[in-house]
Amino acid sequence: MNPDTATTALAAAREAAAAAATIITHYWRRGVAVELKADATPVTAADREAEQAIRGVLQAALPQASIYGEEYGLQGERDALLWLVDPLDGTKSFVRRTPFFSTQIALMDRHELVLGVSSAPVYGETMWASAGGGAWFEGERVRVAETTEMAQASISIGNVRTLAGDARWAALGGLIRDANRIRGYGDFCHYHLLARGSLDLVIESDVNILDIAALAVIVREAGGVFTDLDGAPPTLQTTSVLAGTPAIHAQALRRLRR
Repeated sequence: MNPDTATTALAAAREAAAAAATIITHYWRRGVAVELKADATPVTAADREAEQAIRGVLQAALPQASIYGEEYGLQGERDALLWLVDPLDGTKSFVRRTPFFSTQIALMDRHELVLGVSSAPVYGETMWASAGGGAWFEGERVRVAETTEMAQASISIGNVRTLAGDARWAALGGLIRDANRIRGYGDFCHYHLLARGSLDLVIESDVNILDIAALAVIVREAGGVFTDLDGAPPTLQTTSVLAGTPAIHAQALRRLRR
């Protein structure tokens, strides 16, 4: 992707996230009916209208790109420029009046993640990043911490249900025992904290690429490492996350692989 296209794409992603924020905030204030999708997860008018607004902005700015969204699926092909959109990641939190939800917009160029915007309007945070351009939080460039020792590390854990029956469960217990602090911020929040140096490691399972694509770019551009629990880079099939400072990520990966 050439520099002009990259600049256009990032501006469009930020504009689309802002458009979604207006819709989501409107429904947050007035309330909204909840439906259940076929997989028994909730969906609201806020999810659908936000995705429609996002698609409109992205299509106008980059008509050659395909869009894969949480609510309306894939429009176009997967093999060239592909937008990945979760208009309201954390709908369960949204409907229970908990402000841990966000809009996630990322762009893949031939299967490589090249930019991401993570907007949490009610929580009051927006982060963005592009390949080679660094990670930014409300206009200020951010970096992960320089933590190198597990005994000094702060770890946040989320969505680990599948790990309870996994051989790595005992290794996770060892990390919990040896770390300095354990938290469970969840969703966008612990990745934002990691990218700006307030956490050192995030461990999650039971995710999909739309949840974490933008956050992967942000953490990487902030100097962190973002893989799945096996150490592989994120793809459209990714279902788990191990993200952290370079040193802490490496130590955790070695222990989880044993």
